[in-house]
Amino acid sequence: MAKAKFDGVVEAVHYQPDGQVAWVRAYVRRGATFSDHVLLDRQAIIELLKSGKRYLSGQRVPLRASTFETGDALRVLQKNDREVLVVGEIETDRDRLEGVPII
Repeated sequence: MAKAKFDGVVEAVHYQPDGQVAWVRAYVRRGATFSDHVLLDRQAIIELLKSGKRYLSGQRVPLRASTFETGDALRVLQKNDREVLVVGEIETDRDRLEGVPII
C-alpha cells in the first residue's frame, strides 16, 4: 500500500485574541524527509493551501525521524468574503483547527 502524500504536518497552533490563527508550528516536506519544526504565520499557511499544498494535523513520532501520526487535512473556506482555516469537514465562520494543540 502506498504512503499518503502530504506536504506538511501542523503540530500546534497559536490564536490571536479575536480567534484568528496567529501562527502554526509545522513540519515541512523537504524531498524525501521533513524539516525541523518551523513557524508559519496565518497568511503563509493560507497561501500554501491555496497553491495546492496538502497539510495535515498531527505530531511527529518520537525517535522515528520522518514518521508522523496524522489526522485530518487543513482547508481554507470562504465565508462572508473572509478566509477561514479549518481542519476536516467543519463548516464555521471563524478559524478552528479542531484537534490541534493550542500554544
